Amino acid sequence: MALIGQRNRLTITREATPGFYLDGGKEHGEILLPGKYIPRAARPGEILDVFVYRDSEDRLVATTQWPLAMVGEFASLRVLSATPRLGIFLDWGLDKDLLLPIREQKDGLMPGYWVVVAVLLDTKTDRIIASARISRHLNLVPPPYAEGQMVNLLVTGPTPLGFNAIIDNAHTGLLYGSELASPLRMGQRMTGYVRSVRTDGKIDLGLDPAGYRRVADYTGDIIKALENADGRLPFHDGSSPTEIREAFGMSKKAFKQAIGVLFKSRRIMISPREIRLISSTKK
Repeated sequence: MALIGQRNRLTITREATPGFYLDGGKEHGEILLPGKYIPRAARPGEILDVFVYRDSEDRLVATTQWPLAMVGEFASLRVLSATPRLGIFLDWGLDKDLLLPIREQKDGLMPGYWVVVAVLLDTKTDRIIASARISRHLNLVPPPYAEGQMVNLLVTGPTPLGFNAIIDNAHTGLLYGSELASPLRMGQRMTGYVRSVRTDGKIDLGLDPAGYRRVADYTGDIIKALENADGRLPFHDGSSPTEIREAFGMSKKAFKQAIGVLFKSRRIMISPREIRLISSTKK
């Protein structure tokens, strides 16, 4: 059975003037794949990867284009235009724009602006729409994340403590500004790590792996960088977070923890201007 708003693998049943018809199962019957989306050399009987949605005339159709977000996902999308009676239309990567209805909007959106939305299937119309009221569409089941778990993040905006982010299209968490090398932007996607899940269900996040594993990984990276630089690097406790992130791909907090471990184990020396590999550890 074809799923509206999702990626489907459907069999071509027949060829017609407007395009190919695909087997959408008993519930949906045949679904048209318009001619302009047909892959070269495709033939009846073959299986195609398609996205299924309703067109402007409420017909179920398929496309080989992929949207920026499918039903059940969140994304930052650009506002294209506004219609007073309907709402705002967003660019979501398909020829047909995505409607953000008036009832699902937040104030202040204009063409050219970006907005983080949930993509969902309207139960009344069976059409795909967007909602800027993202808190309504998050998973309310207590988060199952483990400390140090790698997750996918979508930044939704700043807070007094840092930046909020949606985790794996399900929950929200906080990235603390004090641990970031530079400000983030709304809609930015990145890999992050779960720092902790509090007793109230709130989730603390970081951009570096947490705990001992993080420090162990980073000490190895620093030693390798020192060996490649003839044993000396112009980084130290006073280096800026941006310099450290660009050089090592880690936060300043993680860098300080790692060089502290290396110093205590007598593998490096730390001076006001550099870190230096102790000769006995050099290859």
